[in-house]
Amino acid sequence: NNFAVNSVVDVEHDEQFGFTDIEVHQILDDYKLNQHFSEMKEWYDGYRFGKTDVYCPWDVINFCDDLRADEDAYPQNYWSNTSGNAIVRRLIDKADSVTKNEVESLIAGDEVIKEIHQELTYSELDQSIENLWSVLFTTGYLTQRGRVDGRKYRLAIPNREIRELFITQIREWFRKSSRK
Repeated sequence: NNFAVNSVVDVEHDEQFGFTDIEVHQILDDYKLNQHFSEMKEWYDGYRFGKTDVYCPWDVINFCDDLRADEDAYPQNYWSNTSGNAIVRRLIDKADSVTKNEVESLIAGDEVIKEIHQELTYSELDQSIENLWSVLFTTGYLTQRGRVDGRKYRLAIPNREIRELFITQIREWFRKSSRK
């Protein structure tokens, strides 16, 4: 009953949580879709697990399927509806102007340095708005660009898919929460 957990910052098995550049090249080569590598990279790459950069495998597979059906298919947001977003929404409802400005900075392509608590329990989530960053990180809305010290990481939006999600969905949540 005591499981060992490999989290998104652990090095062990880090390359197995997504596809690497080499694997995406191979997949595209297998389907004769090599000309779509730059789109794939822009939209679905950018995650860092441990010390390895990876693509979201769900997105790569879905975009390849779309491209096989229509070689002119445009990249889509496949990721956002794969889980519930109620926790993120609840935390955003509590956000202050500092948090909103930090989110805008992320959308602009900047990084924020935040302390991450990967072991948060559901009962602890609402204790601090700072937990928003841990939730966004552990759920894939943000990725790490390196450890600053201890539990502090440089966080960024990983790719175009998630940036567009921030622009359309999270900004709207902020607008609605500020009207309350």
